[in-house]
Amino acid sequence: MSEKDFELVPTVKLAEGIEMPLVGFGVYEFNEEECEKYLLDALSVGYRLIDTAEIYENEAAVGRAWRKSGINRDELFITTKVWLSSYGDGKTMNTIDGMLKKLQTDYIDLLLLHEPYCDYYGAWRDMEKAVKQGKVRALGVSNFYFDRYYDLLQNFEMKPLVNQLETNVFTQQREMQDLCKQYGTHLEAWSPFNTGENGLFTNPVLAEIAQKYNKSIAQVALRCLVQRGITVIPKSSKKERMIQNKDIFDFNLSDEDMQKIATLNESNGWSCNWDDHNSRMDFISEDFYEEE
Repeated sequence: MSEKDFELVPTVKLAEGIEMPLVGFGVYEFNEEECEKYLLDALSVGYRLIDTAEIYENEAAVGRAWRKSGINRDELFITTKVWLSSYGDGKTMNTIDGMLKKLQTDYIDLLLLHEPYCDYYGAWRDMEKAVKQGKVRALGVSNFYFDRYYDLLQNFEMKPLVNQLETNVFTQQREMQDLCKQYGTHLEAWSPFNTGENGLFTNPVLAEIAQKYNKSIAQVALRCLVQRGITVIPKSSKKERMIQNKDIFDFNLSDEDMQKIATLNESNGWSCNWDDHNSRMDFISEDFYEEE
């Protein structure tokens, strides 16, 4: 492995001055054994942002992996998310304490509300307390669109520093990014490869651009998001692709190429109706993976 393969990625400064890497490693749908193995690989090639969640049931594996890696805790940026069943005054704080034990850490760098349902007011109150107690450094949300995002902004002392949304070349989230910028919220992309759907890895527009820069389509898909100032969290079980996915900082897409990619946008919202709970449940019940 070359020195370049191990390079750490640049960071972005959140509203509170907290630095967050622009490329992270997602562990969605990895079981505990897979999570520990693949995360150790990711850490070994320079990833420092780890994205997990209560509902993924692999937080303990994340804790074991980073401990085994020998990397100092202050060099990592650990993100996890509170699930709906843990929303509520007192209940969320108990969940946070459990997360800390599983992750084998004294603090969580970024804690997100996973979805905008149930008692997210009670959950946010506990999360604010956790920040004041030093258990959490930064708060954010996931899958909060216009109405719910604005609602949270207007009713609490602490504002979400990150909003994690489905964001890729087909769902570009330009309107949400503009709204988030107004309130100091950084956009983070889950599913930056659109789970490989819509022919992303064979798209002729992306293929032409990739050939121009001598990069892969995956690298172009990630670079266009990072160039817009968006953090991405791709996943892979293959070390060579982990390296490739973070090797996107030695080139810049031209304005013309960025405009070509902008024409691929099919939605500024989401791939399912987040206001329809049944639609959402159908969506999350489907198995999907990033590039493997």
